[in-house]
Amino acid sequence: MTRKNWTRHELVAAFNLYLQIPFGQIHQRNPKIIELAELIGRSPSAIGLKLSNFASFDPILKARGIKGMSNAAKADREIFEEFYNNQEELVFESETVIAKLENKPMADKFKNELPDIKSMQGKERSSYIKSRVNQHFFRKVVLTNYNDSCAITGISIPTLLIASHIKPWAKDKDNRLNPSNGICLSVLYDKAFDRGLITLDDNYKIVLSSMLLEYSSKEFFHSNFGKIENKKIFLPEKYLPNTDFLKWHQENIFDKVK
Repeated sequence: MTRKNWTRHELVAAFNLYLQIPFGQIHQRNPKIIELAELIGRSPSAIGLKLSNFASFDPILKARGIKGMSNAAKADREIFEEFYNNQEELVFESETVIAKLENKPMADKFKNELPDIKSMQGKERSSYIKSRVNQHFFRKVVLTNYNDSCAITGISIPTLLIASHIKPWAKDKDNRLNPSNGICLSVLYDKAFDRGLITLDDNYKIVLSSMLLEYSSKEFFHSNFGKIENKKIFLPEKYLPNTDFLKWHQENIFDKVK
C-alpha cells in the first residue's frame, strides 16, 4: 500500500498539536492525537510518528538529551524552522486550518476571545482576529507546559492563571509566541513579574526587588513574598524559560519600574 504524502495543511495542523503536548505524551492513545487523526483522516499512530519527527528537530528537547525519530522528512524540518522564523504567521495558519477542518468560522470558534469583533471591519478586523487567536494559542501552550498550574504557588484555578511573557509582547515580536518566553503565573505574581517587583535568576529561583523589600515589615509581604524569596519555581514539562530572556528581564524590567 502506497503511503499518502502529507499535505501542508496536515503538517501545520500536526505541528499545532506538537507544541501543546509534552514529549512523554506523544503516543497513539493520547485523546488529542486521536482527535486530530479523525479530523485529518489519518491513523493515531501516523500522527504520533509525525509528532516524534518534529521532536527530532526541537532544540529544547535536544538540550535536555531527548531525541525524536531519526528518519524525519525534509518537510518536517522546514515546518519547524518556519515556526522559529515566523511564529505568528505559522501559528495563525495552523489555527485557521484546524477551524476549517472542523467547519467552524474563526469568528465563531474563537468568539470568547473576540469580544470587540462586531465593531470592526476589513483589515482592522483581520488583524484583531489574528492577534487574539495567537494570544489564545500562546496561553494554551504555556499553561499546558506548566501542567495548568502557577509556577510559584501551584495554584490550578484556570481563571487565576496568566501566560506571562518574559520579554513583553510589544518588546520582542519574533518571540511573542515562543513557549520559552512564557511562564504560567497566578494573577498576583504575573503583575509583580510584569512590574519588575520579582524576577528569576539563571537557576530559576525567585529574586525580590529592593522596592518590594521596602514592605518587609508588612504582614502581606511575609504572606505573599517573603516566603517565596529564593524559591525555585516548578519547572515546566517541556519548555524551560529561556535564560537569555530572563537576563533581559533582569536588566530591563526588574527593579526598574517606579
